[in-house]
Amino acid sequence: MRWLETTTLLGDRLLDWLTALGIAVLALLILLVLKRLAVRRLGRIAERTATQLDDLAIALARRTRTLLVAVPALYLGSLYLHLPAKAGRVLEGAAALAVFLQVALWASVGIDFWMAHRERRRLEQDATSAALLGVLRFAAKVVLWSVILLLALDNLGVDVTTLVAGLGIGGVAVALALQNVLGDLFASLSIVFDKPFVIGDSITVDDLTGTVESIGMKTTRLRSASGEQLVLANGELLKSRIHNWKRMAERRVLLAFGVPYQTPADAIERIPGMVRSLVERQDLTRFERAHFKGFGASSLDFEAVYWILTPDYTAFMDRQQAVNLDLLRAFEKEGIGFAYPTRTVILARGGRPSDHLTP
Repeated sequence: MRWLETTTLLGDRLLDWLTALGIAVLALLILLVLKRLAVRRLGRIAERTATQLDDLAIALARRTRTLLVAVPALYLGSLYLHLPAKAGRVLEGAAALAVFLQVALWASVGIDFWMAHRERRRLEQDATSAALLGVLRFAAKVVLWSVILLLALDNLGVDVTTLVAGLGIGGVAVALALQNVLGDLFASLSIVFDKPFVIGDSITVDDLTGTVESIGMKTTRLRSASGEQLVLANGELLKSRIHNWKRMAERRVLLAFGVPYQTPADAIERIPGMVRSLVERQDLTRFERAHFKGFGASSLDFEAVYWILTPDYTAFMDRQQAVNLDLLRAFEKEGIGFAYPTRTVILARGGRPSDHLTP
């Protein structure tokens, strides 16, 4: 084995090379064993505890990449050798780059873990605010990887000042090219903060009606009553008039009808009171008014207004139907008819009007 001490390679003995390799392999094995133990031990602990810290530690350990750990281990072993300056700088740069990438992966796991935890809590309180977390997650990762990239390039000797200035100019150009996408992105933030609607609300936008399923960074998705999915750009959505039906506390009913001109005045006078009693007989209703409105073309017109004290559409239609049926029965009992459009035709004979004909 004497030749290991006498034979040299790049100025170092073979024995020194083997020692450096042993240091690198030992460091790598220690890190991999620690990773394996962390996953196993913490996995058992995580099954018995409700805390989130052990779950985070397991996620970080699993995201540790062997290749990114091996490069710093090789650099650690190379410190035992007397490598040329250029080779040493290359190994040092590669090790730093590997460390930066591994730190970025760990930070990315931390962002995902924290956002997921916050999202679960937000979904229980406000589902729309949870949509904001998706935007924040994306923005946080963009900032993270941008900083890691700049640090790695600066460590490799690249002039990042010029690069940052160039990215600023390029960013302006990209922003101009993607102004519609960025407009939708900021519109999604406006929807989340201002809350014109939340997930689960039934809304009408122009002539489209549906239930909000999700609020994304660029689009909002609705599920229509007929089953298809409606996809609306956030920017265009905020420019439209939005009717949020779920936020109604009650529903207004306008009841308009007419009776024939032949109806006696006493019966006309009793009709508003009849309508009021019919409405107040129903539960979940509030009577507002009922009046003999005026003289129509072929009827004496009435108008009544009452409220259904629930936003539920089925309950609204049930009460409205009950009032209409009760009004039909009441008019039938009183001998009052409902007017329908009629027209009087006058026929002239020999230049003089004949009898009136009313169809």
